[in-house]
Amino acid sequence: MPLIGAIADDFTGATDLATMLVSRGFRTAVVIGTAEPAEPLDELDAVVVALKSRTAPVEEAVRDSLAALRALRAVGCERIYVKYCSTFDSTPTGNIGPVVDAVLDELGAGRAVVVPSFPATGRTVHRGHLFVGDQPLAESPMRDHPLTPMRDSDLLRLLAPQTRRPVRLIGHDVVRAGSDAVRDELAGSGSALVVVDAATDADLMTIAAATAEDPVLTGGAGLALGLTGPHPGSARAESAGPGPAVVLAGSASAATRGQVEHAKSLLPNRKLDVAALRADFEAAVAELIEFVRTRWEADPALPPMIYAVGAGDELEPAEGATPAGELLERALARCASELVVSRARRLLVAGGETSGAVVLALGATALHVGSQIAPGVPWCRTESHVDGEVRAVDVALKSGNFGGVDIFTTAWDVLS
Repeated sequence: MPLIGAIADDFTGATDLATMLVSRGFRTAVVIGTAEPAEPLDELDAVVVALKSRTAPVEEAVRDSLAALRALRAVGCERIYVKYCSTFDSTPTGNIGPVVDAVLDELGAGRAVVVPSFPATGRTVHRGHLFVGDQPLAESPMRDHPLTPMRDSDLLRLLAPQTRRPVRLIGHDVVRAGSDAVRDELAGSGSALVVVDAATDADLMTIAAATAEDPVLTGGAGLALGLTGPHPGSARAESAGPGPAVVLAGSASAATRGQVEHAKSLLPNRKLDVAALRADFEAAVAELIEFVRTRWEADPALPPMIYAVGAGDELEPAEGATPAGELLERALARCASELVVSRARRLLVAGGETSGAVVLALGATALHVGSQIAPGVPWCRTESHVDGEVRAVDVALKSGNFGGVDIFTTAWDVLS
């Protein structure tokens, strides 16, 4: 029976957390949405529900998160982990604060820590301010994120308009004094959301120890570093097996643009054409699919790459038509489902929204976490349900900001 149930606000965030849980000895699956999965969960130690709620309207995000919470409790999960991005992607009104409030209210709990830090990926919190590498959040590329531009680095100021609870801070001086000091400080915080400074893995271990009895944890995947599961060293799922591969890059983040530029000289590639998709969506997608099939025939060992945005590109404004981002997401999802029918067995997908669209297009209900490619990016075994047939597939869902510059060319090396 699962010990931990997690609610993740997007699909890459779900696999990010699941990777950490597997590394800590939890047999883990990511369940897609709140519908009952097509396989039993009682042999697992942790279940992560992947939602597409990060940029949804607040009411929808709260509704879906509560549905996930109730489903997790129904299968016996003892603790709940509300997972959001380590760059705290949100708007002035949500969705992090409203979702955490709703989960705490549902469970009758008053307090939760807020710990987005993930030092392995360069995310740290100092005096309540979130840093991305050496840059404050508001000076990082997240400042101009197309969906959730982050113009403030102060987590207390970011959270205050989003929650009905007081927002408090536990600073580094307390964290460095040890878990007992943090626990004592939390005990005196009352009903609140408590931002906790963390700059190192040791800090995360201290916070996890201090909150070992808390029914609700909230943060990025880094906080799971301090958890210990019952199956250390043997929790990783096996690969679905060899087969043709493809890269589908929908993210417009600076990191993914760099990864695309690196891969363009090494992989056969094709950029999505927004004008062509608007003019004749079906024909444009069919051309992309034929390009991939042709490249597989020429060299089945070399994964073709289809990408949305390159260096220096900007997505064109909608001007009354379907927004370009939505159109590109739909195209990549259609490519994924058609290529799996064609025999693709390994898909590396970049971008949270794109990953969600791809997984839904495949009809997958659960992802079993396997080998890690980079911090926060695992391969997962799943089953696609397209055209009435069940096919085993390996998928990697990469957050736009994660991974090294060569991830599109080296990710395949870790598959068995």
